[in-house]
Amino acid sequence: MAEAGADPLLLEAAAYLGATVLAVPLFKRLGLGSILGYIAAGALIGPYGLRLLTDVDAVRHVSEFGVVLLLFVIGLELQPLRLWRLRAEIFGLGFAQVALTGAALTLILALVPGLVTGGAPAAIVIGLALALSSTAFGVQLLRERNALSTPHGDRAFSILLFQDIAVVPLLALTAFLGGASAGMTLRDAGVAVAALAGLVIVGHYGLKHLFRLIALVKADEVFTAAALLVVALAALAMQWAGLSMALGAFIAGVLLAGTEFRHQLESDIEPFRALFLGLFFVGVGMAVEWDVAWAFWPVVIFGALGLFTLKTALIFALTRLSGSGRDDALKIGATLGQAGEFGFVIFALAASDGLLTAREVSVLTVTVALSMALTPFALRGAGWIIARLARGGEPEVKAGGVVTPSRVIVAGFGRFGQVVARIMRMRGYSVTLIDNAPRRIRLARTFGSEVFYGDATKTDVMRAAGAEQADAIFYCINDREGAKLAVARMKQRWPHLRLFAAAYDRFQELELRAAGADHVIRETRESAIALASEGLAALGDEAAVEEVVEEFRRRDEEMLRLQAELGMEEGAEKMRQRYSVV
Repeated sequence: MAEAGADPLLLEAAAYLGATVLAVPLFKRLGLGSILGYIAAGALIGPYGLRLLTDVDAVRHVSEFGVVLLLFVIGLELQPLRLWRLRAEIFGLGFAQVALTGAALTLILALVPGLVTGGAPAAIVIGLALALSSTAFGVQLLRERNALSTPHGDRAFSILLFQDIAVVPLLALTAFLGGASAGMTLRDAGVAVAALAGLVIVGHYGLKHLFRLIALVKADEVFTAAALLVVALAALAMQWAGLSMALGAFIAGVLLAGTEFRHQLESDIEPFRALFLGLFFVGVGMAVEWDVAWAFWPVVIFGALGLFTLKTALIFALTRLSGSGRDDALKIGATLGQAGEFGFVIFALAASDGLLTAREVSVLTVTVALSMALTPFALRGAGWIIARLARGGEPEVKAGGVVTPSRVIVAGFGRFGQVVARIMRMRGYSVTLIDNAPRRIRLARTFGSEVFYGDATKTDVMRAAGAEQADAIFYCINDREGAKLAVARMKQRWPHLRLFAAAYDRFQELELRAAGADHVIRETRESAIALASEGLAALGDEAAVEEVVEEFRRRDEEMLRLQAELGMEEGAEKMRQRYSVV
């Protein structure tokens, strides 16, 4: 595809980016998700399409870093407190779903003649791979519906979390069944164990100190480079020991999940993860032999429909048995009925180990992609069924009866933010605290408060902290310009958010209100009113305190309105014309 004088690398990059820019927004607009868009883009520009990209192996080799970064981000999400709270759902319900679904699919594949050519090992690998759902699809759908903090969202996330954890042993099982571990010696096993132990020790005792030192420099690009370096070194260490690169990244993410840098790391890694993982899915689309898939269209279509129906039914039954209400069980089943992106990884590994043929991989890849495309329609169908049943009069019983507390984010853990956070926690709300001063974070932890490191003026950091689903966000940062920009960006990106802000003076209060903050309080206003009230009482004017304070508040709000309309000086002059004392 190279033209005279044109750099082939730039042409290939332009083909990838151009196809992505065209296909992904279109598929998202149709409600089919970005993953299918990437696969379609790969099919369009690949060797079985327009042939703009032909070296599938080269694309996959580079794009493997996307899977590594995905495992790192998954590790970052494994917060110890949330893991402990959801331990029964993760290791009970999640394990039951993978085991039962995998066993049912393996049995079908083994008993139906002609479905697989690799015998029982191939059936086991395919069955377990198809038992996994799409984390990207599931989490995105839950976010779009603001359902991550609901009971059914918690359970769906728990199942996805166990599936993500199960990927690593499933990759090892695939390699074992394919004979990749046949030559492993006792020395090789010792090296692997030593590498794992070394990574855990270095990560546990060294990584948080490394990022604290880098945070003191306040250079965002260095922090991002350090995050990528940690992922690359952890992956290389595992590769050197003969283990999966993704395993190293996963362990590094878990080790950093309990630190104050989790949200900032997730924000910094996210663009690279999205691009490289998108490239991986483009490689998947490039590798599909569409003529083969068309030749086996009954297997593809009925396979996708049967897979989705079977998984949804089994998940519905398991969640009902474990205490979910009918409506929640339907939503969970419809959300997780598809096969997942890790199936592509496992199929590719199984093919390289000789368990699957290229033709079988093509058919399975299209089947998985089609099952993903069914998800939005399944959710709409579940909503229709729930509405019909509700009209039928059957009451819905919620599991557990526990109301999940609203989520509150406090950005800035200074003197103002500390008070806000304490009051919110006293009332029982779950609070996420963000600050960018390592010293203040360490001090807060000595008093039992967990504060995450991050730049709260960046929307990506706030998104990683859960801003999109938060019920209230308090900006209590000492950066005057940064606070104004942050409020404006947050309101532009998520207009539904309720933003509360602390202002240094009335000038900043006007700026924050103009930027879109719903409620603004000057830091010294209420304390000054309280101090003046105490003074009036001490001077023997106690009876007039309430009346004077109420009149002051009214005039202060009137002045703010005039200053916002006319400007600071003209607004103040207008007030002086109305009142002798303002």
